[in-house]
Amino acid sequence: MVSSKHSKELRRLALSVLQPGFVGTEAPAWVLREIGDGLASVVLFARNIVSLEQIAELTGQLRAENPALIIAIDEEAGDVTRIESATGSTRPGNFALGTVDDTDLTESVAAGLGRQLRAAGVSLDYAPSADVNSNPDNPIIGVRSFGVDPTVVSRHTAAWIRGLQSAGVAACAKHFPGHGDVAVDSHHGLPTYGATRDEIATQALPPFRAALDAGVRAVMSGHLLVPAYDPDLPATLSPRILDGLLRRELGFEGMIVTDAIEMGAVADRYGIDGATVRAVVAGADAICVGGENAEEATVGLLAGSLVDAVVRGDLSHDRLEEAAGRVQEFAGWSAGLTQADTVDTISNDIGFAAARRAIRLAGAVQDALPLSAAPHVVEFVATTNLAIGKETPWGVAAPLLERLPGTTIARVRHQDLHSQSAALEACALESATGRPLVVVVRDASRHEWMARALADLIAVRPDAIVVEMGLPGAAVPGARQIFTHGATAASGVAAAEVLVGSR
Repeated sequence: MVSSKHSKELRRLALSVLQPGFVGTEAPAWVLREIGDGLASVVLFARNIVSLEQIAELTGQLRAENPALIIAIDEEAGDVTRIESATGSTRPGNFALGTVDDTDLTESVAAGLGRQLRAAGVSLDYAPSADVNSNPDNPIIGVRSFGVDPTVVSRHTAAWIRGLQSAGVAACAKHFPGHGDVAVDSHHGLPTYGATRDEIATQALPPFRAALDAGVRAVMSGHLLVPAYDPDLPATLSPRILDGLLRRELGFEGMIVTDAIEMGAVADRYGIDGATVRAVVAGADAICVGGENAEEATVGLLAGSLVDAVVRGDLSHDRLEEAAGRVQEFAGWSAGLTQADTVDTISNDIGFAAARRAIRLAGAVQDALPLSAAPHVVEFVATTNLAIGKETPWGVAAPLLERLPGTTIARVRHQDLHSQSAALEACALESATGRPLVVVVRDASRHEWMARALADLIAVRPDAIVVEMGLPGAAVPGARQIFTHGATAASGVAAAEVLVGSR
């Protein structure tokens, strides 16, 4: 029988390896209470954020309970943004940076983000994505990757980590051992990466090796099955992958964090509590409890599950203590760093400059620039994956309207195209009669309905200018194209500047 004192100590250890989110722009009473009882980390999402100044107040409130508290955020500074979820990121994402292929620029962009996060009180950023987007149909990575070439992804992963950590915020390379060559979104199901060990070594692992060489403080596991290493357990739950590959073979000594443990790839099979226990057994040191389960009862359930697993013998006390020790070591490192900047002294100009450098033109688009009159803009809107906030604005129409008053806008979704020819006539062709037409797409090559609608529009209006804000895909025959390599606010502004000739 476990004594009450031993049980309390076990619960403190269990709490220390959890990294839960919560709801609200102020710290709930239950979070403050659990910090007092041993919770060593929290993670922020868009729902917690109004402004950088408000984040600084929130992190100050949290750290009043524990000055060494780890405060994490899922901020990729691209299409996946939390600090600018309401407005869109003022920095381009990884794919744009990889397209420019200037590691000094990548390092500068990440350093600027790091200074903002550090001034706001954040100590750990769940970024960068070190995944090589080798599957063009990948529904979850795409422009979150630095590219399709492992060499390019490796050097920019390292540069991004150097930049962020130079500002005193820890980077977290994700999603180990590589989420780029899958065709299933792990929020909803379990993807399989079916490559051989040799293929994984040359395709997926180089960016993680580069991350370790750059001194990355944390690595996030991916929820995907990698049969070459473990045919039964997803990477997050696999000792062969976390301990055998990441720890022993690659030599990583820092903190291993899981991707959000409530995601379907693991929670649907093992339950959120079962997945948590299995992850710690496998070698994870910290469990991210993300956006869908941000409540006191969930934290209680997971802490209790870890305690019960130790009591049953399913999880060794030494393994839990080891995980808690790595979290504590990380907390000590981050707490010892100074906070020199304030949130209102940091400029994002480097982000807009980087977005401008990522623009590429194709076809005869140069002949149509700058626009001769205020255009009609049609933006095709596809459903994005859950990593991208539904509230985050994107597109070219809004910044174009600011620069060319009289610009008109239509946003079209798949369900709007019941009768495609009639719908396109109504929303695009009629409104664009006698005027320039700009068509904005996002990953058109991944969405059959969008590619078909785009081809139909180009057939009628070959003078239309197409702005692709996702993966470039195959060139559209005869089209005048602008590629932004991402859908951030900065990328939209950069495209608008090209259209009006202000670059």
